[in-house]
Amino acid sequence: MEALDYHAEERRKAEFDLEEMKIVWAGSRQNYEISDRMARLVASDPVFRKDNRTMLSRKDLFKDTLRKAAHAWKRIIELRLSEEEAHMLRSYVDQPAFTDLHWGMFIPAIKGQGTEEQHEKWLPMAYKMQIIGCYAQTELGHGSNVQGLETTATFDPQTDEFVIHSPTLTSSKWWPGGLGKVSTHAVVYARLITGAQDHGVHGFIVQLRSLDDHSPLPGITVGDIGMKFGSGAYNSMDNGLLRFDHVRIPRNQMLMRVSQVTREGKFVQSDVPRQLVYGTMVYVRQTIVSDASCALARAVCIATRYSAVRRQFGSQNGGPETQVIDYKTQQSRLFPLLASAYAFRFVGEWLKWLYADVTQRLQANDFSTLPEAHACTAGLKSMTTSVTADAIEECRKLCGGHGYLCNSGLPELFAVYIPTCTYEGDNVVLLLQVARFLMKTVSQLGSGKKPVGTTAYMGRAEHLMQCRCEVERAEDWLKPSVILEAFEVRAFRMSIACAKNLSKFSNPEDGFSELSPDLLEAAIAHCQLIVVSKYIEKLQQDIPGKGVKRQLEILCNVYALHLLHKHLGDFVTTSCITPKQGALANEQLRLLYSQVRPNAITLVDAFNYTDHYLGSVLGCYNGNVYQRLYEEAWKDPLNDTVVPDGYLEYVRPILKQHIRTARL
Repeated sequence: MEALDYHAEERRKAEFDLEEMKIVWAGSRQNYEISDRMARLVASDPVFRKDNRTMLSRKDLFKDTLRKAAHAWKRIIELRLSEEEAHMLRSYVDQPAFTDLHWGMFIPAIKGQGTEEQHEKWLPMAYKMQIIGCYAQTELGHGSNVQGLETTATFDPQTDEFVIHSPTLTSSKWWPGGLGKVSTHAVVYARLITGAQDHGVHGFIVQLRSLDDHSPLPGITVGDIGMKFGSGAYNSMDNGLLRFDHVRIPRNQMLMRVSQVTREGKFVQSDVPRQLVYGTMVYVRQTIVSDASCALARAVCIATRYSAVRRQFGSQNGGPETQVIDYKTQQSRLFPLLASAYAFRFVGEWLKWLYADVTQRLQANDFSTLPEAHACTAGLKSMTTSVTADAIEECRKLCGGHGYLCNSGLPELFAVYIPTCTYEGDNVVLLLQVARFLMKTVSQLGSGKKPVGTTAYMGRAEHLMQCRCEVERAEDWLKPSVILEAFEVRAFRMSIACAKNLSKFSNPEDGFSELSPDLLEAAIAHCQLIVVSKYIEKLQQDIPGKGVKRQLEILCNVYALHLLHKHLGDFVTTSCITPKQGALANEQLRLLYSQVRPNAITLVDAFNYTDHYLGSVLGCYNGNVYQRLYEEAWKDPLNDTVVPDGYLEYVRPILKQHIRTARL
């Protein structure tokens, strides 16, 4: 007998072709088919079970992670999966593991910074997982300030070796995933010293553990840094600490694509431009933005489905109570997050194109777009991860008390996701980098140098400083050109205001420090403009499927007008809109929520997430929430016995008044 679908009525209301929307979300039919196949492969395999994860001890959780990683690798080999398929399979296993860093950081670092000879030596072993690597950059005393790293790599010309050393406690490597218990090798970032000269931070391939018995090699102290936030969550990852006591490695284990040390100990720059390193950074940040849309979509899927099942108040003459999703307060909190998931998906797609474009240009020694691409990816990494982290917590609140249960899937999703706001660049530090780039772009406006890429709008400075919003009715806010110009004017005028205030300081660095909160706001305005503009560009494409484009237009307007409402102060104080026009935008936003409502469940179905991947009783596909909540409660180990352990020792004496008190 097939389970009842409690969302069937909701699904019948949909005004668009679900299968076509799934393809839009996936990016292409091929992506959809691979993603769907890998998700079902993982969901149907009992080894990848994860419903008991939050109840495991740290040791049992870690062993479970090793078992899943090994089984995933076995399936990848047996099924002869492509690199893309293997990546998808690992992502659907949905358990942070050492393999994330091996494939996501260690291999790209060698590919990006190693020479052809180094590629030939190390990559075949890494691809076959005959060695397992991590990315050892962050230290106990330095994270964002990479140039402040203290680990040293001193060249010894007598032996043709580098001596890797941790001179201080704060130089201990701290946080690298996969380092604590598993990695056999690491790309270690250390200060290169030849003679008495410090050449700054460079990467070195260092073996950490024996390939025979996995014991640490001489001079290496390595371990796990301890429990992290949440139950289960990121505790499946062995984030490590690492110290070196004069560990020697051959000279050819310095990553030498960009610079080398000769046999005589001379430091030389290669013909390869240093800017190539930024290509890897653009790639990593692009994947983080794409991952943000996935994590946000998971949270929104859970909250939307549960909001349609949950009923509270509003019963008329003994009839059913009102679905929580029908309350405008729920819609005004939930639907902008749904719109944001789609917006981040499309800007992530565009970033893939940007990475390909940057790579092509770098190979042709064209670095003209690199500073803008670097600032753009830094800003989008910061903005999308901050919004997603906050949104997951908002979705938990949208699910009321049941959202606080681990089996809602939201506490663990939150705990797993929030480190993203810190790794690969602290989000505030990254926005300040964007602000510096914006100030530099503004300063060059009169020089004849045209702003490029996502700052091209600044080239229309005169128009943006003079134009006025022409909105007279609420529906005028549905015009893409009106929305886009409002966001351009706001972003530009905020940057100009910051530049004017900076010019009042005799020391620019003092000004930057003093005005940093304002500069952050200008950077955020610029990043929000990028997302809005790329969403609008997406809608200019041919998008097949009945009603699909219409739904995406509605969500685009929800995304933009919600931001306008949220940051109304920016838009009004920069005089790009009037308070009345702001009120009209909010009026239109309320009407848009009503248009999203009948399609909400099907819009989250388009994410095509299996119940296994969602890992949520509240977000299950068929909506049978209460039955599953009741069944899950009895699976808790605390319910293995009717009378709890400890009753006789502690509870019974209280009840029987048999507590003995010590005499003073």
